[in-house]
Parts: sequence; structure tokens; C-alpha cells
Amino acid sequence: MIKDQPSDSELWKQIQVDNNKAFEVLFNRYWSSVYTTSFMYLKDVETCTELVHDIFVSIWRNRHCLEISSFKNYLSMASRYQVYKLIRKGKANPIILVEEYDTIPNSGYAMNHGEEKISYLEMENSIEAVLKKLPKKCREIFMLSRFDNLSNQEIAEKLGISKRTVENQITIALKALRVSIKLVLYSIIFFNL
Repeated sequence: MIKDQPSDSELWKQIQVDNNKAFEVLFNRYWSSVYTTSFMYLKDVETCTELVHDIFVSIWRNRHCLEISSFKNYLSMASRYQVYKLIRKGKANPIILVEEYDTIPNSGYAMNHGEEKISYLEMENSIEAVLKKLPKKCREIFMLSRFDNLSNQEIAEKLGISKRTVENQITIALKALRVSIKLVLYSIIFFNL
């Protein structure tokens, strides 16, 4: 009889108490997903391999303080964030060299990457504008949570406030971002019709 595989949350609990085997199982379960997500944008084997490595090393190093409720969602967000950072810093250049254009099928390569980049920049500018409009403390808490990957408890301790206040401020920031992102997406879809 085949033994059931442990759930992500069971593995995460084991990882938090330094179980290397549980980490290996989780890594084997998700590394290809992280790699595929990053490769969609970067189109560079070496960069994507390093990105996967960096994400999982960071998880292992921060296993005692990270609060991960959905490992799949966490990895998806982490990989997209790392891709974003690489593209923004100019370390990744998703340009594909093609010698014979006639041999390219009508697939993803025939997409207008200029429009994609403009849409991406519009989204990025919209997010930055929303973050700038947030109250200073709310923005600071959100940045510590999403960009510095600090747990709610760590943020509370660092800023000398309650964990509940941190949660409320993150909720406020996320609501503002959702509204902004919806408006940008609608405008992108409308103007691309």
C-alpha cells in the first residue's frame, strides 16, 4: 500500500524544527514550479536556476521566523517578486535572439513584448503611486512585510506596536492596491481591444 504524502503544512512544521528531509521533500515538490514561473519571464536557464536556489536558501535560513500558510502561494509570490527585482535592476534581459523570423510559429514569440513592457510599467507605476499615497506608518509596515519578508510579529517588535495593528495596516494597504490594480487592468484590457 502506498503511503500518503505529507501535506505542505505538515512539512513546513517539520522544517521549522530543522528537519532537512522535510525541506528536501518540499524542495522537490516545488522547485520546478518556481523555475517555470521565473523562466516564463526571464528566458535564461542560469538566472532562473540561481533564482530558485536563492529562494529556497532564503526559506531555509528564515524558517524560524517565516509565517507561511500556503507554501504554493508563498513560492509563487516569491518567484514573481525575485523576477521583478532582477528585471528592475537590469540584471535580466528577456530578449530572445532569432536569426530567421520566417521559422517562428505564431506562438508566444510573436507577441508584442513592447506592449507587455508598457503594461508592466503601468502596473508598477500604479503600485508605487498607491504606496506613496498610503500613510507613512502603513506604507512602512507593508514594505517590511512584503519586500523585507518580515513576519507580522517581527514588524510589531521592530516598530513597538501590536501584532493586530500590523495586520490591520497590511489589510488597508492590500485593499488600496487591489482597487488600483483592478483599474489599471481594466484600462490595459480596454485599450488593447
